[in-house]
Amino acid sequence: MRQGFRPSMAWLHAWSGLVVGWVLFAVFVTGTASFYKTEISRWMRPELVATETDPGRAAELGAGFLARQMPDALGWYIELPSPEKPAISVNWWKSMDGPFHQALLDPVTGAPSAARATRGGDFLYRFHYELSMPPTLGRYVVGACTLVMLVALISGIVTHRRIFADFFTFRRDRSAQRGWLDAHNVAGVLGLPFHLMIAYTGLTLLATLYMPWGVRTAYKGDEIRYFVEAGLMPELRWATGKPGTLTPLGPVVAASVARGGEAPEGLSVWNPGDAAATVVAIFEEPHGLSHHHPQIAFDGQTGAVLGQTGAVGAATGTGTVMAGLHMGHFAGPALRVLLFLCGLMGAATVATGLVLWAVARAPKGAAPTGFGLRLVRALNLGTIAGLPAGIAAYFLANRLLPVGLAERASWEIGAFFGAWALVALHGALRPGPRAWPHALGIVGALYIAVPPVSALTVGLTLSGGALRFPGFDLTMLLLGLGFVLAARKAAARAGTPLRHPARGMTGEEALRA
Repeated sequence: MRQGFRPSMAWLHAWSGLVVGWVLFAVFVTGTASFYKTEISRWMRPELVATETDPGRAAELGAGFLARQMPDALGWYIELPSPEKPAISVNWWKSMDGPFHQALLDPVTGAPSAARATRGGDFLYRFHYELSMPPTLGRYVVGACTLVMLVALISGIVTHRRIFADFFTFRRDRSAQRGWLDAHNVAGVLGLPFHLMIAYTGLTLLATLYMPWGVRTAYKGDEIRYFVEAGLMPELRWATGKPGTLTPLGPVVAASVARGGEAPEGLSVWNPGDAAATVVAIFEEPHGLSHHHPQIAFDGQTGAVLGQTGAVGAATGTGTVMAGLHMGHFAGPALRVLLFLCGLMGAATVATGLVLWAVARAPKGAAPTGFGLRLVRALNLGTIAGLPAGIAAYFLANRLLPVGLAERASWEIGAFFGAWALVALHGALRPGPRAWPHALGIVGALYIAVPPVSALTVGLTLSGGALRFPGFDLTMLLLGLGFVLAARKAAARAGTPLRHPARGMTGEEALRA
């Protein structure tokens, strides 16, 4: 113990938040953007326009394309057109270890779509829990950081004995350290229920990955049986090695509509060239908190119903509700705005905590000299300003890169990491009080540039293009103005020496104050 329980909790809160803070900031920012993943994808594919499409014919067109691409695949997935995504999205793979292939098809002709190639909002969504690492490694890294985040949250609650009083206190003019501390308290306390919920549900979402031993022991390595018995998927059949002919998928879609009451969201086809092929119709999750997709399995040769998922038990139901809370699919427009704002407060809590750590340990009236402190300051600027710059560059690249460019989606992602790296390098090579105003000003300019660049490149070529996405454009402008305002504030602060309290406080003392 460091001089008692609460000082120990203050030390734990400060250091645990620092160790994982940069990763958590990236997770919060991209996760917050993922609440509007569909809208981002629509903006990044402006060529797609909603059309009336027969889901049965769309399934046939997708199956025809996949049969030409990989008839001996282990699996296909055909995502049927919807108003949010008016195209046929197809995926195919030879092995569960990959590689996984994807294409977008015209819902009328079944030919590859003329829409620009992009990962859209899915890139930010997957970055949120994989960090563009190999999927399993990325999920372990994010899970470990999320667990530490829970430790930081709980130790912060214990440390701040005036937690609710501090929520109504903001003394930005008293000193730099006091201002950052109050900003950290306000953002942290206001979003505390959301922060606790999102961290805990994020861990439960991938609980079988982080703690697989119970399922492995109970099912002797047959994890698929666990998901079947839990009611999360219907039972599939193993390949026999005998060739077979896949039944037309149009009647399968019609049978799915008859049994499920609506057209499925998509169809997965397992072992499509085998005599034991299975077609699974996957439906949208019902309205409510539960993130559970009803499914119906069909014989891939005859189209007969093999089984379907039914009501789930208490344990599975609890897990699906946790997943639903984390993803927020149940939220209507107003509640989604609230979740988005809570996500921004989460990012602000992490960012102010990282800056506070560095400010609390900076020598009075002098530039930092220690390598550790200089490294933390460089990482703070590189992450807090660099990641938003990367997202803005990702959007700009979507509009500026030629539509027919080979590997276009990879170039967009390269722009994301390139802009991030350039801002981080700028902060590392040009340290000092002026680094923050310059970096934040660059970020603000990038976001403000998104709407006019979009209008000039898309609005002049597509009917209604400049006016089709007012919500997205307004959000970009507001974010840009917010960063410009932050740059002005940072410049004003940089123009005068930082004032410290008469009694210098360590990081732990600042947290306890």
